[in-house]
Amino acid sequence: MTMETAISLLVGIGLSAACGFRVFVPLLVVSLASHTGHLALSSGFEWMGSNAALIAFGVATVAEVAGYYVPWVDNFLDGLAGPAAVVAGTLITASLVTEMSPFLKWTLAVIAGGGVAGLVQGTTTVARGASTFSTAGLANPLLATVELGGALVTSLMAILVPALVLLLVVALIGWWCLRPRRSTVGRPAADRTG
Repeated sequence: MTMETAISLLVGIGLSAACGFRVFVPLLVVSLASHTGHLALSSGFEWMGSNAALIAFGVATVAEVAGYYVPWVDNFLDGLAGPAAVVAGTLITASLVTEMSPFLKWTLAVIAGGGVAGLVQGTTTVARGASTFSTAGLANPLLATVELGGALVTSLMAILVPALVLLLVVALIGWWCLRPRRSTVGRPAADRTG
């Protein structure tokens, strides 16, 4: 694997992680970067930099971002975003990996790109569920803003500093998985309600 291929894979994985926050924000960033000549797409994916794709991703991004600010619609969107994030993460990674056999490229795209997007999306879904349950959805707009910021920052950093994004994503997932959780085991029933 050449250095260029490794870097394009890192960029793809970083953008895939951003798909876990918002599905269309990274697709819009890829389209803009390709349209302006700042990102090279692999053969067969040049359409992502076209005017039509740029407009479509822009409209989809605005609709997705707006939907997450509507109470209860955000939870419905999380149900749709899980599979969509995996598909978008796979597509983005495949669109950036060059100089690789199609079998290996798509295998890496599904496992690395789709896998990272699914992990991040799963984390945001759990966070939104906890927010909805604990605040009756009142804190969900704040969470939506944080997720949008995460999608934008991760997308831009993935293009500018791909190795750093990969380290941050691994650290975030590790922290989420290893963080201490409050247990209700062994506590009296009266204590479990609070």
